[in-house]
Amino acid sequence: MRKKTFAAAALLAAATLTLSACGTGDGGGSSVAAVSQDGKQQVVTVLDQPFTKPALTLTDTQGKSYDLRKETAGHPTLIYFGYTNCPDVCPLTMNNIAVAKKQLSKADQDRLRVVFVTTDPDRDTPAALGKWLKGIDPQVVGLSGKFATIQAAAYSLGISVEAPHKDKNGKTVSTHGTQVIAFSPKTDGGYLLFDEEATVDDYTKDLPKIVKGENP
Repeated sequence: MRKKTFAAAALLAAATLTLSACGTGDGGGSSVAAVSQDGKQQVVTVLDQPFTKPALTLTDTQGKSYDLRKETAGHPTLIYFGYTNCPDVCPLTMNNIAVAKKQLSKADQDRLRVVFVTTDPDRDTPAALGKWLKGIDPQVVGLSGKFATIQAAAYSLGISVEAPHKDKNGKTVSTHGTQVIAFSPKTDGGYLLFDEEATVDDYTKDLPKIVKGENP
């Protein structure tokens, strides 16, 4: 079974347990464990208690203020927290979404909002985010701002984010959860969670229903 209903409260509690340290090369696990009764992690989790969309206002790649709730209200929305210097999970996740998004009709692509919130705002300036995202999908909304604000928003979605730090080799890394949260255009609630194992095929299969606010 690929999908499993799981309580949002349990996911939020699990968020403090483990993180994925992008850039460390240690293959760390996800920050939120979507665990079924048989103990196997699910690629896509249908939440029985949807997350509330964060009241988050940050700066977009054009240097303008972006009110997440206002700008995405009534739109199917995917939100991911990561950073541009990540060598593995972040670019893979965003590219998977971008490839799957292209399979939608032009109208559905325009309706869908994909939001990338940096976990490394000191390096990921609006200009840096814009340059990175342009090579993936120019329609993606890139957001940067104060780390404390970003961290609080992520945690409200059950995703842990730690302040960027230097590893043993002196390289700056950002340790963060690797889940993508999908919000319904009907309720604006975050009702689906994709883990880092989600593939292009997973997103390709599920995005058409997400656009309609349906369960995959």
